[in-house]
Amino acid sequence: MTTTTSRRTLVTNGALAVLLLGGAAFAYAQLGTDEAAGETALRTATAARGGVTASVTASGSVESAKSRALTFGTSGTVERVNVKAGDKVRKGDILAEVDDDAARETLSAAQATLASATEDGTSTAQLYAAYVKARNAYREARRAVDGTVIRAPFAGTVTAVNGSVGGSSSGTGSGQTQTGQTGQTGQTGQSGQSAQSSQQSTTGFIELADTRKLQLVGSFTESDAGRLKVGQSATVTFDALPGVTATGKVSQIQPVASTSNNVVQYPVTITFGSVPAQVRLGQTATVEVVVGSAENAVTVPTAAISTSGGRSTVTLLRDGAQVRTQVEVGVRGTATSEITSGVSEGDVVVLPSVTTGTGTGNGQQQRGFGGGFPGGGPGGVPGGGR
Repeated sequence: MTTTTSRRTLVTNGALAVLLLGGAAFAYAQLGTDEAAGETALRTATAARGGVTASVTASGSVESAKSRALTFGTSGTVERVNVKAGDKVRKGDILAEVDDDAARETLSAAQATLASATEDGTSTAQLYAAYVKARNAYREARRAVDGTVIRAPFAGTVTAVNGSVGGSSSGTGSGQTQTGQTGQTGQTGQSGQSAQSSQQSTTGFIELADTRKLQLVGSFTESDAGRLKVGQSATVTFDALPGVTATGKVSQIQPVASTSNNVVQYPVTITFGSVPAQVRLGQTATVEVVVGSAENAVTVPTAAISTSGGRSTVTLLRDGAQVRTQVEVGVRGTATSEITSGVSEGDVVVLPSVTTGTGTGNGQQQRGFGGGFPGGGPGGVPGGGR
């Protein structure tokens, strides 16, 4: 009985040992399979000569570079409105008038008083004071009469009329929306001022703009704004006009930033050089400004460059070994960048790696890639996880 029990114990222990050895072998084999599947594919590119262009972009809306909110210089009741939104006018044209009877009566009285003071002479201090007072009253009355009409200060297009016959000379505030030739709607109360005050709204009785001189004010991030200079070339595209582009230049960079959602931005004015016929005031547009370019330069993919603490490096492949090398970057473009030192034409640079792997979870095979950047590791860091 004792012998039989010993034999059974020995058989059981042997079976357990076999099972343990088999499990260890399976685990080792599986680990080897996973390691093979998780191998990192080495990606490389060759430094070559070519051109590099760097640019920054922003969006905005088309506005007139020359516009004015026109008002009467005299209070009164509007007698005539000679234009409507969309009308084109010439410099000096009378756009609107108020009843000038009272103003002319005041002018006549002031003129008579001045004539009398002139006849009395200025031989004494009292006479001189009377003359000056009469002269100033006449000038004020003259300005009041002149203020009963609104004249066009330049040739342009009426963008809004904010009043009507029989109403107050200060305007109603409702006005008419712009239609017709300029194609803008809902612009009542906007003056389209210059870049210095483009973000402020001023209402005039009549709004006038020169549609031949257009501009766009875009908000650039502080890093992009630091790369801009007055005079740089720009290309403007329009959301509603596929295939239509306009050219322009940076004409002003605002020194004071605006902050929205913790993002610091600087308004930058782009003045159009050429204006396609289809472009209208108020249209949404995107501006791209070229901030740097290089020709016949040694270039590498921008993705191959790592920058930290103001120091840029690339990884070179030399005799099968990866060598981290410090470089000087010139023009940094979106796809490729200029290397001014540290890399020569023909050198092989290592790109951020792409690591693939397989694993099992709930009986399903899973395949993963590093980061959101091609070849990125955890958290989207190029080459991370290596």
